[in-house]
Amino acid sequence: MKTPRFLVAIAAASAVSAALLVAPVIAHHASAPFYDPDTRVEIEGPVSRFVFRNPHAFLYLDGPGDDGQTVEWQVELGAPVSLRRVGWTPESLTIGTVVKMNGQRSRAKGSYGICCVRMTREDGSPIVAGRGVQERDSNR
Repeated sequence: MKTPRFLVAIAAASAVSAALLVAPVIAHHASAPFYDPDTRVEIEGPVSRFVFRNPHAFLYLDGPGDDGQTVEWQVELGAPVSLRRVGWTPESLTIGTVVKMNGQRSRAKGSYGICCVRMTREDGSPIVAGRGVQERDSNR
């Protein structure tokens, strides 16, 4: 018995529709597969680039590598829309601004990535007046 073409077409359309609905959920990821919550690093250095675009903003800074030489660290921040809600703009960090941060190190061997950071200016003041990127207090 042959399956009518319209049933095949309906099944194919249903499969494509389901894939399109599920894709955004799969695309948004947790940080744990990429960053190790048990390996925190502290770095300080001048900003070399600040990329303020979707889906995540990225900050790049020159800091010490594993061998003590200066390397470029890639810092994954939140979505620009979330950052804007707490006062951040593309001008919040200019090239050369020295920042201090503490966050989760990338799991990728040989890379210099960090996320989930607590970040301040060199003097300890917040990046944005009255606000900043803060790690969540686990006691709340």
